[in-house]
Order: sequence, then structure tokens, then C-alpha cells
Amino acid sequence: MDVGWEEFGWERLAAGVGRRRLPGWDATVGLVVGDGAALLFDAGSTLREGAEIRAQVQGLLGGRRVTHIALSHSHFDHVLGAAAFAGAQVFGAVGLDEVLTRERDALRADAVREGVAEDEAGEAVDVLVHPHHLVCGEWTLDLGGRQVLLVNAGPGHTGHDLALLVPGAADGTPGVVFCGDLVEESGEPQAGPDAIPSRWPAALDRLLELGGEGAAYVPGHGAVVDAAFVRAQREELARRFAVS
Repeated sequence: MDVGWEEFGWERLAAGVGRRRLPGWDATVGLVVGDGAALLFDAGSTLREGAEIRAQVQGLLGGRRVTHIALSHSHFDHVLGAAAFAGAQVFGAVGLDEVLTRERDALRADAVREGVAEDEAGEAVDVLVHPHHLVCGEWTLDLGGRQVLLVNAGPGHTGHDLALLVPGAADGTPGVVFCGDLVEESGEPQAGPDAIPSRWPAALDRLLELGGEGAAYVPGHGAVVDAAFVRAQREELARRFAVS
């Protein structure tokens, strides 16, 4: 299950669990490997980036392919690479499919505005992948020899925020929580027009319930943080948006 993560430019977080910080927007993609399946958390900002991630994962896993993708939310830097993973089962929070249908033009425009080449943005949106499975509350996935939990933790950063819990091991190794953009380390949390500020602190409370004090929390952008960082960001968001 464990592999040479650093050799392929990935950061190992636990046995069979790693992530990569992508260039450009410092967005994270995560990977959880089981005996029979491999789950990718988010998929990059273009088809080209998605294909690079796919090649890296296959190198890491000796030719094995990504079988599952969890999309944390609808923003371009997290979803536009998903079509590079043919055959993967895609998961998202309830309502994500409707957003991706309704906001196709806005998604393309946002990617171009942020620096993606117009032809690349258009190509990715033309083959935009919608979730095959929608997570209302929680969804347990068996990856073969390990189970992970997909959690509809939002709304907060958007109306449809999905998180991933990789539980700790029996030997006391702490768990890992992939937070998406509910948590950001490399900059202030971004609250765009699709954010739900009044619910964001509660979403972070949910993440802390999932992982507990000992977990590693993986932001959508930036370095891995601990529970104290998430709690401090929760309090700052509560002050910023005048939410208890």
C-alpha cells in the first residue's frame, strides 16, 4: 500500500495517504490508496494538469489507476482536470451537479480570468465531469483493506463542500482530514459570491469533530495544519462574518 511518494513529487501524510501541492494556485490534490482502489481528492485546474496527475499516480502505484474521485467543491482549480480520469467514479456533495450545469459559462470565465488559457478552459468545460454519486450526509467507501469517509461538511466556502476523513490506524497513527477550501493556509480563506459565511464556522466545527485533536488537516491551499490552526481559523471567520 505504501509507495515512494517523494520520488514523484508528493508529500506522504500516512501509510497509503499523500498529497501534492499544484503549481499556480497552490491547490492540493490528495490520494488515498487501498488494496483494491485509489481515491483522488480533487483533480486539478485543466485537462493537462489532470493528465499529469494521472501519470504521476500511475507511476506511484505501478500502473494502477485512480478508481474514485471526490470533488471538494465547484471551483475551477479543483474540478477541471477530472475528465482526464476515464472510468473513475466521481463523488460530490448534493447540489454540486446542479451548480456545474448552471455555472458552466461562469466556470470557464473564472478560469480564464485567473490565468488559464482560453482554449484550455474551454476544452475542460466542454468535457466537464459531473458527479456520479451525490453525498447528502456521509458516505463510507471501501478501498480494499481500508475505509474512508466522505462528508458533506458545508455549506461554507461554497454551498456544496465535501471533506474526506482517512481514519487513524490501530497503531495510534492519527487520521487525516482533507478539508477542501473550507480551510486555507497559504492565504486568507476566500469568500466569493457563492460562499455561505453564516454556516462556515459550523462547517469547521464539523471538520474538528471528524478528525479530533490529533489529526492532520489538509487545506485546499497551503501546508498541512493541526486542529489548533483550524480552530483559530474558525474563530477568525466567526469574527469576520459576525457569526457565533
